[in-house]
Amino acid sequence: MRVITVSREYGAGGHSIGRKVAEELGIPFYDRDIVRETVKESGFEKNLVEKEEEEASKTDSVLKSICSLSGSYFHDPQEAIHEVQKAIILKFAQQGPCVILGRCADTVLKEAGIDALNVFIHADELHRAVRVSEMTGIKNATELQKTIAKKDSSRHNYYTHYTGKKWGDSNNFDMTLDSGTLGYDLCVKLIVDAAKNVD
Repeated sequence: MRVITVSREYGAGGHSIGRKVAEELGIPFYDRDIVRETVKESGFEKNLVEKEEEEASKTDSVLKSICSLSGSYFHDPQEAIHEVQKAIILKFAQQGPCVILGRCADTVLKEAGIDALNVFIHADELHRAVRVSEMTGIKNATELQKTIAKKDSSRHNYYTHYTGKKWGDSNNFDMTLDSGTLGYDLCVKLIVDAAKNVD
């Protein structure tokens, strides 16, 4: 059985689906554990790790690209946090089959030569708005739309910055599932079946 990575649009239920897949397969699920390990290994405060781990702005990405091209290594908390998280993701993956949520794990493992089943979870705007409203308590439609767009933009910029690939592009994943259309239970079943049957 492979390691499974789950990337997801905000509000598409990727966390819930990933956790349920891990439960069904009897393997570890890593999300908050990565934050805890990063805090322990890096010495950074938990709040800083949570803020920086998926918050690469377009401006940051452009600036860091320029610095990279100029031959200087751009030292900042986010770069350090990402490097620590890469090492933690590899450590968890090397321990055996597991489910790893987000954090460019698909590319981290591929670059390390570790075979993984890479899944992307997406959903329509209405489904996501309902879920985000339940999670955050936000009721205003405009505010919900802005919250979802901001979170997705952050994830997109972070993924593109650290992988050079387009976030959500089906070419980067083994499976892309619409949780709004399929429902969470079927998404879980499809991933579990794939994990059991793919060499």
